Amino acid sequence: MNFSLNRREFLQAAGMVGVVGASRNLFPRWMPRLAFRSPGQADAPGDVLVCVFLRGGMDGLSAVAPYSEGAHYYDARPTLAVPEPGRGSPSLDLDGRFAFHPALAPLWEIYGQGDLAVVHATGSVDPSRSHFDAMHFMEAGTPGVKTANTGWIGRHLQSAAWQNDSPFRAIGMGAMVPTSLRGPISPLSIRSIADFHFKGREDELRRLQSSLAALYTVEAPQAVLEQQASLVFDAIQTLQSLDSTGYRPAPGADYPEDEFGLGLRQIAQLIKADVGLEVACIDLGGWDTHENQGTLEGEFNQLLSTLAQGLSAFYQDLGERMQGISLVTMSEFGRRVEENASQGTDHGHGNIMFLMGGGVKGGQVFTRWPGLAPSALDDGDLAITTDYRDVLAEIVALRLGNPALDQVFPAYTPTPLGLVEARKGLSS
Repeated sequence: MNFSLNRREFLQAAGMVGVVGASRNLFPRWMPRLAFRSPGQADAPGDVLVCVFLRGGMDGLSAVAPYSEGAHYYDARPTLAVPEPGRGSPSLDLDGRFAFHPALAPLWEIYGQGDLAVVHATGSVDPSRSHFDAMHFMEAGTPGVKTANTGWIGRHLQSAAWQNDSPFRAIGMGAMVPTSLRGPISPLSIRSIADFHFKGREDELRRLQSSLAALYTVEAPQAVLEQQASLVFDAIQTLQSLDSTGYRPAPGADYPEDEFGLGLRQIAQLIKADVGLEVACIDLGGWDTHENQGTLEGEFNQLLSTLAQGLSAFYQDLGERMQGISLVTMSEFGRRVEENASQGTDHGHGNIMFLMGGGVKGGQVFTRWPGLAPSALDDGDLAITTDYRDVLAEIVALRLGNPALDQVFPAYTPTPLGLVEARKGLSS
């Protein structure tokens, strides 16, 4: 690898004004890309936000089954419906109307303790059934607006009254920064903390450090570049010190052995390390179950198991720190009420969201339930009665401490839901 770049070439490769990032042109392809914002002045007063995006369109009607709908549910899904709880059924009754799919059993105790809530018949009001469009609308926080070039979390970070000079203010677990994090406050995108050990190649690390240092030793360097150089080195040194192979989760925290489990585990590690993390985003894909979806076994069951095991492990690992964490799940759209001829489900509309954390008014399925009678459906789909932005806005205002909802969700006035408690010490 050739590190012989001059300062001008470095800035051109970074492609940013006032921010020095690290791009594919500078670092090995297997190393996560870095991007840093300018230093600020204060720490965040609110919760750490963890956003889990379930890509592909999760079937919320199987994850949290509306068994009280009777024939409207069971006749529409002769092979996919989750069994009604009771009489030896493995499904878990939540409130006399809805039941957890058996694979969500690891979340059952958290729900019972009041730290997990379900929002049903929720989602983006835009009618698109395109994965790409629906994900973009949801992450941008602007349903139906294709021209939005910032995300709702990015605008939250920009509009917050405080600033945070940590390069770990916002992270995306994976190879690419999600749309929700896009904005002037550039996040850090990492696939694995272990990658910052340069896979044991100390010679490569020394060469990179030497090359970067040389970029900032010219005469009369700009102050902002000196600051960004410091952040680059601080990030690399911090991640080197967080030896992921030596991290030991708390007793009872059994993360799944896959990328999702690894990502959640590393988010927990960064939270415990107190490196200034405010926001973390992570994906779990594979939910586009058009064929052979399965119920108590199969692909859908396995995905739910991964999700539940991961969230449960994260909850156990963080322990008392969960009092200052707000975790939310979302998916671009739900699935149709009626199963298809391939024993799967096609793209639908209404769906579910999970909320987990110490500020959640849990132990409830929050819904303005529209019903599954044919006359109540939205073109064959579960109707949306709670805009997902209402859920997110309540977290942003009451748990993160940012009242600038008009900037986070432009041209939208959120409706209060009463899903979370206001964090102590935050001004109303």
